[in-house]
Amino acid sequence: MLYNHNRDKVIGKINKAWIEDNRGMAEVEFDSDDESEVIYQKVSSGTLKGVSVGYQIDSWEEVMPNKQSADGRFTGPCDIARKWTPYEISIVSVPADPTVGVGRELEEAEQGTQSRSLDWFERQLQINHNTIKGGKQ
Repeated sequence: MLYNHNRDKVIGKINKAWIEDNRGMAEVEFDSDDESEVIYQKVSSGTLKGVSVGYQIDSWEEVMPNKQSADGRFTGPCDIARKWTPYEISIVSVPADPTVGVGRELEEAEQGTQSRSLDWFERQLQINHNTIKGGKQ
C-alpha cells in the first residue's frame, strides 16, 4: 500500500483483496513507522478518504459508437478493461473520483495526465453516461 501512488512511500500492506458487487475491496494493514502513522491518523480522523488502485490492463473490449458491449452494460464508443492486474493500492489526497477508488493504468501513471487527448475525455464522458444510465460500472 502506497501514499499518493509514490513507490518510495510504502505505508502498509494488503492482507486480502477481492471483488464484491463489481467493486474492489481490500483489507489493509498500516506499517508502524512514523510516516505511516501520520497517514493512518489522517485516515482514522477522516481527513484522508481517497483510495486509488494502480493497475495494468491485460485485455480490452472496444465498443464502437452506438453499439452494445458484449455483456450489454455499456453503449459505445468506449473501451472496457475486460482483464486487468492490480499492482498497488494507494491512499490519496486527491482521488480521480472521490466516490470510488479509481484505478490508474500503469502507462498513464508514467506519462501523466498531460498526454491525454480529447478522445480520452470523450470516452470518459461516455463512461460517466453509461454509469448513470446503468446505475453501476
